[in-house]
Amino acid sequence: MNFNRHSDFEGQHAFLGASKYHWINYSEEKLAAAYAKSVATQKGAILHDFAAQCIRLKQKLPKSRKTLNMYVNDAIGYKMLPEQILYYSDNCFGTADSIIFRDNLLRIHDLKTGQTPAHMEQLEIYAALFCLEYKYKPGNIDMELRLYQNDEIIFHNPTAEDIAPIMDKIIYFDKIIDKLKQQEE
Repeated sequence: MNFNRHSDFEGQHAFLGASKYHWINYSEEKLAAAYAKSVATQKGAILHDFAAQCIRLKQKLPKSRKTLNMYVNDAIGYKMLPEQILYYSDNCFGTADSIIFRDNLLRIHDLKTGQTPAHMEQLEIYAALFCLEYKYKPGNIDMELRLYQNDEIIFHNPTAEDIAPIMDKIIYFDKIIDKLKQQEE
């Protein structure tokens, strides 16, 4: 038997695919909610790409209290870099939505397009990764972290007491993962 070729779909997964088999037990309501979440996730990825392009091109959006507009315009105003990878090790790295370090101030902004309340811990981890990668002691720099969500901006100025324990945990957990990887070999 010759199987039909579906080369357009290679490497992709359908919403009702076998690898995401949990849908087989969903009610209509749960299916609708899961699909809406999937669509929102895709839209969020597109909005992040759009925002990064606006920032790279220094293309401001109309001034408004809309999340996307405030995020893009602030990032451009502060001359931030979009989508910057912060790397400690192969076990621990992440991509900050926008970041700048100037005049001893680390500024990290994060765009949240979903409805689930965001957590500042994500930005604190980015700050810890920055300090580890670029060899800064968190007590020797100033930091401002911002979450943009639901047409609001949440500000946080972490201290060394917030960031240093995260740095220590990254270092410690990284060593544990490396040992686990060695045991697999």
